[in-house]
Amino acid sequence: MPVDVLVGLQWGDEGKGKIVDVLAPTYDAVARFQGGPNAGHTLTFDGIKHVLHQVPSGIFHPHILNIVGNGVVLDPIVFRQELQKLTDRGVDWAKNLYVSKKAQLILPSHRALDRISEEARGNTKIGSTLKGIGPTYSDKIGRVGLRVGHILLPDFEQRYKEAVAQHAAIAAHHNKELEIEALEADFFSAVEFLRTLQLIDTEYLLNDLLAQGKRILAEGAQGSLLDIDFGSYPYVTSSSTIAAGACTGLGIAPRHIDKVYGIIKAYSTRVGSGPFPTELHDEVGEQIRQAGREFGSTTGRPRRTGWIDLPALRYAIMLNGVTELHLMKADVLDGFTEIQACTHYRTITGDSTPQLPDPGELTTITPEYLTLPGWHTDLTIITDGAQLPANLVDYLNFLEKELQVPITIVSVGPDRVSTLHR
Repeated sequence: MPVDVLVGLQWGDEGKGKIVDVLAPTYDAVARFQGGPNAGHTLTFDGIKHVLHQVPSGIFHPHILNIVGNGVVLDPIVFRQELQKLTDRGVDWAKNLYVSKKAQLILPSHRALDRISEEARGNTKIGSTLKGIGPTYSDKIGRVGLRVGHILLPDFEQRYKEAVAQHAAIAAHHNKELEIEALEADFFSAVEFLRTLQLIDTEYLLNDLLAQGKRILAEGAQGSLLDIDFGSYPYVTSSSTIAAGACTGLGIAPRHIDKVYGIIKAYSTRVGSGPFPTELHDEVGEQIRQAGREFGSTTGRPRRTGWIDLPALRYAIMLNGVTELHLMKADVLDGFTEIQACTHYRTITGDSTPQLPDPGELTTITPEYLTLPGWHTDLTIITDGAQLPANLVDYLNFLEKELQVPITIVSVGPDRVSTLHR
């Protein structure tokens, strides 16, 4: 059986966790392939809100294997806290959670370097979550990082000291100190806890599952417009967030990929710095923010809001080979008489283009909007896709025509049950 991949097509926070939770019962395994505790996947069911950061979003289904792949960067402290919260809520994760020994470890000194780097940037801050993601991926590429598997070696503590010494030298370059002593006891305690988990070569597990005809859902974090190669560089994350990243982040061959689910909001949001062509700085943007509860699930920061951006979505769909779209938070736009969609950009030379320009040019373009009628219906009470109001159906048909991909799921509320299939 194939691997299906689920990715966000905007700047993250599209609602991927909810869709993984909805789709998970039809799969045998859910596997995270990149990112770390900078991700915040929110799931709501039975009136309870759950936020996952590093644990795959299939963890609430006891018959499903949940795999943290080699492409993930793992903070042992956050991971232990996350699992403890699951335990407190009665989730028995011990038998169906596996962690790749090739996943990179986030050290306390990585978090310190993240903070020091952002401070040094001044007004050109990336908008990092300060979780140590960038420095950890930098060490991975620089071939000096520590992996989860290293905690099983007798010389792990010496390896740790050598890594911290290197990080201290970087901090000294900025005339700073790491100041991590208060975190180290908690870190080593969390490492002891991590040693008790199922730490394995997950690429073998995944390929064995495929050989047995099992179905796997690869879960991405962040969004395609934050991809290290194709996002709005340098205001991006430090990993490959597109569908191709599932292959290197899990150790599966491209020939196994089948469906690619692209998750989008009915509008756009962004957290942190960087260009955002359709951003709204007025009361409309604030109305979307409040109605959509657009505050980061990891950081709590207010998200920047704007209308849906079709040139950016066309680009993300092309990069990912998206086979079907899932539209989230349609209910957030319930109160609008009119909504707008950016269909093209006007360039600095006066030309109109349907394509996403190079990131360096994003601050020089002007969105061209098409105005559409709102639906003025309380979508949260709708339980059947056939009951969607005509103006929303027209909006969905418009998006399908513009993006050339079918919209098969529409979310009309935060709860698991508020997910309508088309």
